[in-house]
This record gives sequence, C-alpha cells and structure tokens, in this order.
Amino acid sequence: MHYPLKKTVSPFLVIVAFATVYVVWGSTYFFIQVAVRSFPPMMLGALRFLAAGVLMLGWCLTKGEGAGTWKQIRVAVITGLMLLLVGTGAVIWAEKWLPSSLVAILVSSAPLWFILLDFPMWKENLTNRSIIIGLVIGFFGVNLMFAEKVAGVFALSGNRYEIIGLGILLIGTMSWAGGSLLSKYKASGSTNVGSAWQMLAAGTAFMIFSLLLKEWKGFEWTGVPAAAWLSVLYLVIFGSLAAYTAYVWLLRVRPAVQVSTYAYVNPLIAVLLGIGFGGERLTLLQVCGLVVILASVLMINLAKYRGRKKP
Repeated sequence: MHYPLKKTVSPFLVIVAFATVYVVWGSTYFFIQVAVRSFPPMMLGALRFLAAGVLMLGWCLTKGEGAGTWKQIRVAVITGLMLLLVGTGAVIWAEKWLPSSLVAILVSSAPLWFILLDFPMWKENLTNRSIIIGLVIGFFGVNLMFAEKVAGVFALSGNRYEIIGLGILLIGTMSWAGGSLLSKYKASGSTNVGSAWQMLAAGTAFMIFSLLLKEWKGFEWTGVPAAAWLSVLYLVIFGSLAAYTAYVWLLRVRPAVQVSTYAYVNPLIAVLLGIGFGGERLTLLQVCGLVVILASVLMINLAKYRGRKKP
C-alpha cells in the first residue's frame, strides 16, 4: 500500500514545505527557551496558539474557505489536542527545566513512534530494511551531535524535575506521532481550516490549564523583556502559521515516515544556527553526527522514492 505524491501537487511546493518544516522548526527550540524564561509554560502555549488560530481562521474566512464542517472541526479538535497541547506542550514545559539540546534528542525519537503507530503501513514500513536502518541511524546521529552537551548536563544536575521532564517528553512525543497519523488518515477539507481549529482547540486548552494553575495571578506584563515578546511573535508567525500548516499539509500528500524526518533535521538546524549566530563551535563529534543524520534522511527518502517507482 503506497501513498504516492498527488498529481495535482507541485513537487516545488513539497520541497518548500519540507524546507519550511526543517529550518523553521529547527529554530523554534531556541525561541521557545527564550520565551519560557519570561512566560509560564501554559500561558505561552495559550498566547501562541490562540493568536495563530485566530489569524489562520480569519485568513480562511477572508479567502472564502469557510469555517469547515462539524466533522472536520471534530477531527481537528482531537488532533490539535494530541499534537499541540500534549506534543508541543510537553516541549514547552520540559524546556523550563531541560536544555534544548536534550529536548531535541528526545523529540528525535518521534520517527520511531511513527513506524510503530502507523498500523495501515506496518507491512510496508516494517519490511523495508532501508527505512528501519535509516531511522535507527538518524536517532544515533542526533545522539552523536548532542552527546557532549548531554553528558555535561547529567554530570552537573540532580534536579528531580529533569526526570519528570524526560517522562513528559516521552508521552508528548508519542502523542505527537499519534495525532499526526490521525490527522493524515481522518482529516478532510481545507488544510488551512483544519490547522486553524487545531490551534484554536489547543490554545483554549492551554488557557484553561493556565487559569487552573493560576499562572496569570500576579503576572507582571511590564516585566517581560522585548526578546521574549519577539520570540512569541516568531513562534506565532513562523512556528505555527508557516511551519505547522506546512507540516499538516505534508501529512496529506507524503508518507508519514518521510515527513517524520523533520525530527532528525531540526536538531541539526538548531546546532547550525547556534554556530552561525550564537558563537558556538562545531566539534568533530558534531560533524560526525551531522553526516550521519543527512545519510539517514537520504536513505529514508530514497526508500520511499523507490517504493513509488514500483508498479
């Protein structure tokens, strides 16, 4: 069973969408960590996704795409809670206690969950040696890239919140994979409308949790630095409106395992941005990890390409 590229879909648009997801989401680790230093985790999620959801739905109404049917909204609400509330929420909360490098490693296990939870594609994925080897190699490459940083984190830490953060990230990664697959197989209608309702559902849930946790009580808005506000703006426009919508669209037109390679490339982009703008140095171990990650992504993409070429 194959999911070939739709004839009406431009290969150029697919490339642009992959590039957006790869590059933009690779930078969001940094901006989330900047924002969460000033905003409580649930409040940050509420601000980000309510703003993005309202903007996206307004765009859809302006362009005549409508607000969607009840069936479409129902699926979008469920997948939005799985993807954004549990999946992204786990990343936001964990980055309050864990360094972004460690978070990136744990999130990179997502492709493995895509394989295990994609039941309709079990026969194809689990019998494709190139895909399995590519996934394992990619995860190994991410660990190589961050091995030195993570070793330093565990050598200096003893905070119990770090252990809790690891568990929450594991649950969040599983939920993200499950929500992505549910969106792929059950979503219908306009991708933009579906994305809007996903973000609105998640933003509303974040707001409820934020109020229950009393994050707004005594919060000093005037004490939030400009860098935190700019980070939220970046997360809304680029992280949600651009990259998340591109991700949901790619799930419709490409195999889920292939789309999941973002989890290997994002940490790579995060490291390169740190070198280019943060003055970080690229070690030999990180270079090895970079090469391994690129090889794994190439292996997975070639495996899917050969699968589409078969009659």
